[in-house]
Amino acid sequence: MTYDNATAATGHTSASALFDSHADAQSAVDRLVQAGLPIARIRVTGGSGTDATAGTDSGHEKGFWDSLSDFFMPDEDRYTYAEGLSRGSYLVSISDLNAIEYETALDILGDEQTVDLDEREASWRNEGWGGYEASSYAAERPAASEQSAAPSGDSIPVIEEKLRVGKRDTSHGRVRVRAYTVETPVSETIELRDERVELVRTPVDRPAEVNADYRERTLEAEEHREEAVVSKEARVVEEIALRKTSDSHQETVSDTVRHTEVEVDDERTGLSGDDLTRTRE
Repeated sequence: MTYDNATAATGHTSASALFDSHADAQSAVDRLVQAGLPIARIRVTGGSGTDATAGTDSGHEKGFWDSLSDFFMPDEDRYTYAEGLSRGSYLVSISDLNAIEYETALDILGDEQTVDLDEREASWRNEGWGGYEASSYAAERPAASEQSAAPSGDSIPVIEEKLRVGKRDTSHGRVRVRAYTVETPVSETIELRDERVELVRTPVDRPAEVNADYRERTLEAEEHREEAVVSKEARVVEEIALRKTSDSHQETVSDTVRHTEVEVDDERTGLSGDDLTRTRE
C-alpha cells in the first residue's frame, strides 16, 4: 500500500507498506537497497512489542499516531497504520522518489508479504475495532485559549466535518511471462527410391563368331538406395515482452459531511437593542 507525497516543483513521491513480521519488513528493505534505492531514505517503524534495531524508529515515545505525523496520507489511513503498529506490525516507508524509483518501490512493496490494509481493517472491525470514526482524532478539538474563554456551565459543541480526499495505490494483480521448452512429436512422409542390381540369365543357341573373343571380361553395377536425412532449423517466430503504460483520469468522490445546526428560540420580551446584539453573539 503506497501513498503519494508529490510536489509541483519536484514531482517526488513517497511509498509505504505494512508488514506482519520484522523478517518480511527487512526483506523488503534489502530488496529496495538491491534495486539501487538509497538506504538513507528508507525508514522502518516497529510497532508494539517489537524490538528496535539500527535504522528502526519504535514510535513508543511519541505514540503511534504522532510517529506517523510526517507521513502524507489521510488521517483515516494514518489511524489504520497506527492500529497495525499497535498490534505489532512493521511499517516500511521510502521518501523522495522520482517516477522510476516510485515504480520500482511499488513493485517491491506490493508483493504477497505486504498487509492488505482494506482486508485487515475489515477484520479488525469484525473484532469490534471502531476505526478512525470512533477515535478521539476524528473531531477537531478547540485550542487551550478557546477552552479557557468558553462560558461556564453546560454548552453545545458545534461540529463541522470536512471531506479530505487522498490517494493510495492498490495492487490489481501481476502479469508473469515464463518461457520453457517442450518437445512435440512430429512426422513427415517422404518418397525414397531404391535401385537394385539383378542377374539376368537368358538362354540362347546360336553359332559363335569365327573370331570369338575369349578375353576375360567383367560386368559391374552398383546398387543405390535413398535414405531419409533429418535436420532441424530453429527460427524465431514471435517475440514477447512486457511493458507498462500509465494514464491518469479524474474521479469525483461523493460523500456526505455532517455539521451541527444551532436553532435558538428566544421568547423573551422587552429586550433592548444591545441585549439582542449580545444574545446573537
